Amino acid sequence: MSSAHQYRIRPLNPAAHLFEVELTVANPDAAGQEFALPAWIPGSYMIRDYARHVVAIRAESDGLAVALTKLDKSRWRAAPCERAVTLTLEIYAHDESVRGAHLDTTHAYFNGPCVFPEVVGQEALECHVEIENADLAELKNWRVATSMNRLHAEPYSFGTYTASDYAELIDQPVEIGDLHIGEFEAGGIPHAIAIRGNTRADMARLCHDLETLCDYHMQMLGKPKDLDRYLFLLFAPGSGYGGLEHRWSSSLVSHRDSLPIRGDEGISPEYRTFLGLVSHEYFHLWNVKRMKPAVFTPYDLSQETPTELLWVFEGITSYYDDLGLVRSGLIGAEEYLELLGQTITRVIRGQGRKRQTVAESSFDAWTKFYKQDANAGNAIVSYYAKGSLIALALDLKLRQETNGECTLDDVMRACWARWGETGAGMPEDGLETVAAEVSGLDLVDFFAACVRGTGELPIEQLLRDFGVDYELRRAAGRKDKGGKKTDTDKLPDVWLGANLASRNGKPVFASLSNDGPAERAGVSPGDELVALDGLRVSLAGSDTRIRRYRPGDRSELTVFRGDELLTLRLRWSKAPLDTCFLELAEDVEGDVEVRRGSWLGNK
Repeated sequence: MSSAHQYRIRPLNPAAHLFEVELTVANPDAAGQEFALPAWIPGSYMIRDYARHVVAIRAESDGLAVALTKLDKSRWRAAPCERAVTLTLEIYAHDESVRGAHLDTTHAYFNGPCVFPEVVGQEALECHVEIENADLAELKNWRVATSMNRLHAEPYSFGTYTASDYAELIDQPVEIGDLHIGEFEAGGIPHAIAIRGNTRADMARLCHDLETLCDYHMQMLGKPKDLDRYLFLLFAPGSGYGGLEHRWSSSLVSHRDSLPIRGDEGISPEYRTFLGLVSHEYFHLWNVKRMKPAVFTPYDLSQETPTELLWVFEGITSYYDDLGLVRSGLIGAEEYLELLGQTITRVIRGQGRKRQTVAESSFDAWTKFYKQDANAGNAIVSYYAKGSLIALALDLKLRQETNGECTLDDVMRACWARWGETGAGMPEDGLETVAAEVSGLDLVDFFAACVRGTGELPIEQLLRDFGVDYELRRAAGRKDKGGKKTDTDKLPDVWLGANLASRNGKPVFASLSNDGPAERAGVSPGDELVALDGLRVSLAGSDTRIRRYRPGDRSELTVFRGDELLTLRLRWSKAPLDTCFLELAEDVEGDVEVRRGSWLGNK
């Protein structure tokens, strides 16, 4: 028998969402082989305890049952065996997110941490995975899409796949079903996209645009030594959005109507959002999948692993995702500035930026960012959004103070050479050290203020120095994401200081801004808004009602808190300037125009 670990996975009962997984270990530990399932998945920094989905587990050797002892929530130990031991698990799979596993009669999807146990002490051994189909007539057209290398399998078919070790095995998700597949090359590397969902997407257009985008990123950072294939797995339902990066692939969820169909011209806002998602996950191919924090080298998937560097690996990636769209020529400068204005809006609307630094946000991701409650906006800052603005400020500062001789691109390439190509982990001060070395600038105060401080970022003046006008206005309503100029005469004078959402068709207070009118009136998150000054309020009509008031006006709010009806007194206050839009400045001087063109890629 091969010394490689032999895994087998099959849909045991699709209607009941059950996978059966077998693992055969040829040479188990003589003292009793230990097995474990990860508690979290790289790229999503929260303990998820995948072992909780195991509904049955048993072990045998030479046809005889082997006793299993459960050691803790995620680990088991088999009694000592003289010969190969086989572990068999039944796993419930009903999580359609990019972080989980899902099985029904329409498809199968799984991430390795959800279904493949680790052979403790033998993680470095090669892993073979036999992917089997269920013996059901309706599943006969299913195909398999994964970035795993084929051992005994035809392309996109059931059969045996291989991974060099356990870490590689669990970093390659698998999608099985009636898939639409397109293929292209980028940087000389075979790429593919496999789509699940009832969509009429123009595959030729998709492949062309993805090739353009991937080519740009490949040219910027260079082809990783071990990159010989890449796969986008896309689930296109009627609603949803998200992604998770992997070393040779990414899992994406995007609304089916965000994809272009034949005859579409230009790039719609929805398609632009999809391309931004693709760009983000693809940039992770370098930034966090190969170059990663020292504490992730290697990953300890049994427990939380805090780092202050998530702003580097998610924030800088969030900066380059939309920037890659304009630099590659897929969108124009005006469209990019709209997206950038929306990011600025998200950050300045949150009071949490005044209380939490991005370093703290990174470190506390496990218990705060991924476990947000109604007060999150007042207590938490996003290391994605604010991190991307820090990257913007750093890039513009480097360009300006070195007369274009050094950019964030140069810093990222230097970091890649030091920690990406070598596989060494980036120390906590790594990015800051390299930025100073490459630029020759004293950046101590910049990083202290931006990364470990809660003051406002210097992006307004930096953008103006690059020929971009920075403007703030009042929000037009609850759906206003910013990024666009609006006639100020049509903007409300007051604000409620709260976000309303729908619950059972009724408007409820989802969250409140500290010291806003609603909070001062005594509203609590979860209160149902019944009436405003004696008149019923609908979610759709709330913006129109609010426009009727002026700063200083007083109102009665009628709310249900649980089953108790309360009347609260509210005083309206002036709406804040918390919505940003950016515009290309006209009549800029020659050097400013050159600086701006170099930054945006002259596209």
